[in-house]
Amino acid sequence: MSMDTVLQKVATFVPECLAAGYVDVATGMLLAIRTVDSHPREVIDLVAAATADLFNGPNVSMIERMFKKSRGLQDDGHHYFQEIIVNSDNLIHIFMRGKTNPEYVAVLVCRRTANLGMALTKARIIMPELEASL
Repeated sequence: MSMDTVLQKVATFVPECLAAGYVDVATGMLLAIRTVDSHPREVIDLVAAATADLFNGPNVSMIERMFKKSRGLQDDGHHYFQEIIVNSDNLIHIFMRGKTNPEYVAVLVCRRTANLGMALTKARIIMPELEASL
C-alpha cells in the first residue's frame, strides 16, 4: 500500500485525527502528510524540522549520550526517546519513532477531546503498517 493510502487509513483509524505525517528525522524532511485542512507549506516544513529537533536535536542527543555513559553502555546509536506527546491548547500531538527504522517518526495531530489512551493505542497498532509503506 502506498504511504499516502496508509496515512489516510491512519487518519481514519486514530480517534479525532486531523493530520498524519511521516518524517525522516535524520534529514528533517517530511516524507508524506495527510491533513483535513490546508496549511501553508512553510508551516508543514517547520513541523518536519521541529520533529527532527525533538528526536535528534543537540540537547536530546547529549542527554542520550549522558544516560549511556552513566550506565556504562556503548554509544551504539540506540535512542531512548521513542514517543513524545505534546498537548497544546486545542490539540494532541503524538510523535512515534519507528521500530524498523528509528530515523523515521510518525506525527499525528488529534483534537484535544480525543481519548489520549485510545489515540496512543490505535497509533501503536497501525505504526507497523505505516513503516511497511516506505
